[in-house]
Amino acid sequence: MARVCQVTGKKPMTGHHVSHSNIKTKRRFNPNLQTKRFFLAEEDKWITLKVSADAIRTINKKGLFAVVKELRESGVAI
Repeated sequence: MARVCQVTGKKPMTGHHVSHSNIKTKRRFNPNLQTKRFFLAEEDKWITLKVSADAIRTINKKGLFAVVKELRESGVAI
């Protein structure tokens, strides 16, 4: 599954298109994913992550090193 945020784990979800006459057809809601490079100063290297806009806010709040540390503890190879 390619459309998954590496930090928050957000994935596409399903729902309906609802027309004016209330006819429902299936659709997908994709997360707002961005491929973004971050500079990890503690290790003096660049890392590339596929993250959602919500995850970028989380990285700004907690700090990149703290987020990467949590990811590595959960078993993600970065």
